[in-house]
Amino acid sequence: MKSLNFILIGLSLIIVIGFLINQINKSTNKKEENPPSKEEESTPENNEHSYRAQYHFTVPDKWKNDPQRPIFIDGRYHYYYLYNRDYPNGNGTEWRHATSVDLLHWNDEGVAIPKYTNKNGDPWSGSVVIDKENTAGFGKGAFIAIVTQPSADGGKQEQFLWYSKDKGKTFTSFSDKPIMLNPGTHDFRDPKIIWDSRDHKWVMVMAEGSKIGFYESHNLKNWHYMSSFTTEKMGILECPDLYLLRANDGTLKWVLGVSANGKSIDQPNTYAYWTGYFDGKEFNPDQNEPQWLDHGFDWYGGVTFEDGKESDKYKKRYAIAWMNSWAYAHNTPTLQEDFNGMDSIVRQIELKHEGNNLYYLASQPIEAVNQLTTSIDSFNQIEVNGSETLDVKGNVYQLEADISWTEIKNAGLRLRESTDQESHVDVGVFVDPLQQYSYVNRLMTGHPDESNQNVESKAQFDGSKQQVHLKILVDKSSIEVFVDDGRIAHSNLIFPGANDQGITLFSEGGTAIFNNIEIKHLGSTK
Repeated sequence: MKSLNFILIGLSLIIVIGFLINQINKSTNKKEENPPSKEEESTPENNEHSYRAQYHFTVPDKWKNDPQRPIFIDGRYHYYYLYNRDYPNGNGTEWRHATSVDLLHWNDEGVAIPKYTNKNGDPWSGSVVIDKENTAGFGKGAFIAIVTQPSADGGKQEQFLWYSKDKGKTFTSFSDKPIMLNPGTHDFRDPKIIWDSRDHKWVMVMAEGSKIGFYESHNLKNWHYMSSFTTEKMGILECPDLYLLRANDGTLKWVLGVSANGKSIDQPNTYAYWTGYFDGKEFNPDQNEPQWLDHGFDWYGGVTFEDGKESDKYKKRYAIAWMNSWAYAHNTPTLQEDFNGMDSIVRQIELKHEGNNLYYLASQPIEAVNQLTTSIDSFNQIEVNGSETLDVKGNVYQLEADISWTEIKNAGLRLRESTDQESHVDVGVFVDPLQQYSYVNRLMTGHPDESNQNVESKAQFDGSKQQVHLKILVDKSSIEVFVDDGRIAHSNLIFPGANDQGITLFSEGGTAIFNNIEIKHLGSTK
């Protein structure tokens, strides 16, 4: 009898198990037949743990670093950047292409200069020009790129010419032989080319170790050395830049820029620049000491370019840079999402006069960012002595505020703050009589520098003004701060928790008054 009961129980279990398996199979088949839609895949709930920026340019996959100077033609900006489809397995970079009408929304156009298609190594940084007068002989309007490649003969850094007859979609190698031989220096790279209408010639600036070389050509193929500009204690220079701007007092000034490492002299590792005069042969600076376009840790390989829609090309320029640092370039959590590389927001730069023959570049985010506004929170005036948390949360926004005081030591905002207020990014001004500076401190949140040596960016600030205006751009994995008119900017990578979205005002050593607080929550350009 017991045996019969065991048999019946066993049969029942088999029937139940069979029924469950059948139901599971039906459920599985149903999921396969009806996969989630694109809209369902891209809901905020599904993407809340993603660090992909919502309104900054990011590489579609794998790796990007140096931007190449964008050019404007037929209503579009053409942007090229160094891309490695084999990352993280090395094998070099190539030039990938993107286009935009507003410098916010970008269309991927694929690889324009592929790697290992001539006898030399992979293409590195350089610059593109439109040969409007057919000086190189490839036709009027041809796109000409002069690019650094390690030569087949020993891997020396030399310059090679590529040309495009389809408006920059694809480039062809002009020759396996360089148009500029290495003159015998280890570093000979990153050519930047401009047209000098005074002498009807092309001018090139080249990064050559601790100096910048100046070259001239009438056909983009044959180049002749003119002069050099030497720097001190700024490491190996990269990505030089040369352009003309009109200051707000009407004066025309040449600007020489370069990516440099000023840490040994307590300066940033970003974009250094000098104002001065270029006579077609030599550059003479107004001052020997450089100024810096950004004081953060993540604004490198910067390039500036003309506003193609503006009739007065000397009134302003745009600038964009790689938001990363070689100190930790391969240590970003976005690798878990199969990409590593984003750019700063495109910023508008203008030249301003300060007196005593001092001119400086002022930066602001492009106005087009405001078009992404989905909602606004605003507060007229809040007095803070200690801290006050706003009844607003966000992780993608632009925040502006005026802060004033009579006597304080430290005031600012804690952003991307966790619920327990243990994790946050601090932005503010420190106005102790012994030292005064603006800062961004990312120590108390996720950031890429495991050594904790690059956590607080600082820049000199005049606390006697007793007021400051801050404009702050926050995205999923970045923060960019523009102080007052933008002479000072801080650009930094951050990787806070997905739910860290608090905003707290704080003041130490007295009362700070926060006026005109406006938080524009921004939509995505993706």
